[in-house]
Amino acid sequence: MAQNTLPVELADRLSPGGSALVLIDMQNDFCAAGGYIDVVAGKDVSAGASLVPTLQALVDAARVAGVPVIWVRADYSFDKIPPSMAVVSQARGIAAECCKPGTWGAEWFGIAPLAGEKIVTKHTYSGFANTDLNNVLQQLKVQSVVFGGVTTQVCVESTVRDAHSAGYFCIVPHDAVASHTPSLHEAALTNIRFFLGDVCAAADVLSAWR
Repeated sequence: MAQNTLPVELADRLSPGGSALVLIDMQNDFCAAGGYIDVVAGKDVSAGASLVPTLQALVDAARVAGVPVIWVRADYSFDKIPPSMAVVSQARGIAAECCKPGTWGAEWFGIAPLAGEKIVTKHTYSGFANTDLNNVLQQLKVQSVVFGGVTTQVCVESTVRDAHSAGYFCIVPHDAVASHTPSLHEAALTNIRFFLGDVCAAADVLSAWR
């Protein structure tokens, strides 16, 4: 893309014709009481659970506007995750598997894909790592990716960083992502805002897609 044709304004980057909505890890183990983050990690999952109305509004607007909705889900079964993740669980004596397929913890929380919407399964934090997410976005001729989901400073930020490195314009509505630790949520948004993409409100995205 020539320098003088770059979409400098956020509204231009949010054009429905070149955008995709990528939702990350909206699963019971991350968002629900009784899930892995609640029980095993001992963290407050209420922030992730509170995202559902905002994310549903974004999903509804995307579907009406013809914006592809891509669902990224975790499968952190011990036989799937890389050694760099496995060693942490081993060192902490964690025997529970997170988002293991076929379990309640792996199921969608609050929102779910429609038939035909793309689902990408990852085994580490970034949605781009050893998945077909980049190929899917390229086939759809996506230039801008709007992100929602959990956890802001881990899987969301990891995926945003890889999307930025791959050349996509990254847009993160601050009220469409969440963390069990508010200070880390804010730190991640600061990182993204500084050099990786746009941090806006979900209302800005909804306005562009309506």
